[in-house]
Amino acid sequence: MKPLLTVIAGPTASGKTGLAVELARRAGGEIVNADSQQVYRFFDIGTAKPSLEEMAAVPHHLISVVDPSEAFSAAEYQRRADAAIADIASREKPVFLVGGTGLYLRILLHGVVEAPGADPALRASLEALAAAEGREAVHRKLAEVDPETAARLPTQDLVRTIRALEIHAQTGIPASQWRREHGFAPDRYAFRMFVLEPPREHLYETINARTEAMFARGLVEETRELLARGYADAAPMRSVGYVQARAVVEGRMTQEQAIQDTAQETRRYAKRQLTWFRKEAGAVHVPPPYDALRNL
Repeated sequence: MKPLLTVIAGPTASGKTGLAVELARRAGGEIVNADSQQVYRFFDIGTAKPSLEEMAAVPHHLISVVDPSEAFSAAEYQRRADAAIADIASREKPVFLVGGTGLYLRILLHGVVEAPGADPALRASLEALAAAEGREAVHRKLAEVDPETAARLPTQDLVRTIRALEIHAQTGIPASQWRREHGFAPDRYAFRMFVLEPPREHLYETINARTEAMFARGLVEETRELLARGYADAAPMRSVGYVQARAVVEGRMTQEQAIQDTAQETRRYAKRQLTWFRKEAGAVHVPPPYDALRNL
C-alpha cells in the first residue's frame, strides 16, 4: 500500500525548507526533494539547498544526486522519487514531499499520459536557429503558435520551448491545449498538499534579502569554479542566479547589477509559481506564520 504524502509546496523563499524540516523531524519522517535544480551536484549556493544542519536533522532524498552534465527529465525525477518514497515507506516513516517545481510535483502525484515523441530533425533545426539568431528567435516561433506556453516560459528556456514546438508540430495543436486535454492521468498517490503563500510584498522582501545573502556567501566564486570544471553548458548554469553570476565572472555585469537582476528574475519566477499552484485542485493555501501546519 502506498503511503500518504504530505506535500509542502509554494514559491521560492516562502519558507518551505525550514517548515518541512521542523514537521518531518517532529513526525520522525523523511523529506523527498521536489526542486528541479537541487538535484544537481556542486550547484549549491544558487539553488538554496538545505543547510548541513537541516540535512543532519532529517534524512533528505534527491538532493545532489545528478551530475550537472547529465540529462535529467521530469520522467527520471518521477522514477527516482518513486524509489525514494518506496524506501521510506518500507521503513514505515512518514513521507514529506517538499519543493517548488510544480511540474515535478504534478507528474509525481498525478502521472502523465505519454506525450508525442521527440522530432530529432526539428530539434536540430531549432537548436541551429538558436545558435545563429539567439534563443529569442525560437521563443518567437513558439509565441506564434502557442502564445499561452510562450508567456509561461522564460525566453532562455530553450529546452522547454523546443519541446512545446515539437508537440505542436506532431499534434497540430498548441502544447498548452494538448496538456489540458491529454496531460495528466489519475492520482498515483494519496496526498495532502499545503501551499505556502506569504503576502506578495513580504515574499519579495525575502527574495531580495536572500539574493544578497547568496552573493555574499560566494555565488560568483562558486560559479567561477563550476565554469572551470567544465559545466558551462550544464542545465543548472542556465538557472536564475547562475546566469547573472556568470555574467559577473565574464565581465558583462557588475556584482551590484547581478544582484538586482537576480532578485528581479526570482520575483518573476515566484509569481509564476504562485499562478501554477493556484491551479492545483485540493491544495490548501496557507499564509504565514504557518501555525496551522505545525499542528499536523
